[in-house]
Amino acid sequence: MRIKRSVNALKKRRKIMRLAKGYFGNKSKSYRIAREAVMKSLNYAFTGRKLRKRDMRSLWIARINAAARMNGLSYSKFMHGLKAAGINLNRKVLADIAVNDAAAFAALAEKAKAAV
Repeated sequence: MRIKRSVNALKKRRKIMRLAKGYFGNKSKSYRIAREAVMKSLNYAFTGRKLRKRDMRSLWIARINAAARMNGLSYSKFMHGLKAAGINLNRKVLADIAVNDAAAFAALAEKAKAAV
């Protein structure tokens, strides 16, 4: 007995066409072209998620550097001082402290200075 794929094939096509909704011209009308556009857009989305992580890390580093320099340290000396003092805070948390709680960041900077 052979297997007929009509329902599954239709579901597969419908899924692609739903993802291609709103694309310009034939990319949202024709299945073959829509499939290529959707594959490319999903690939861009995957790459974009990786790039966003990279961008956020560089933003955090810029914020930490600015706050560290206000406390008389460079970014690298500040990070080295924290590591030497045994303070394990990631860059995301440090950047948040730098923006929202200047007093706490100043205390961290003093501990980093003392450890170097």
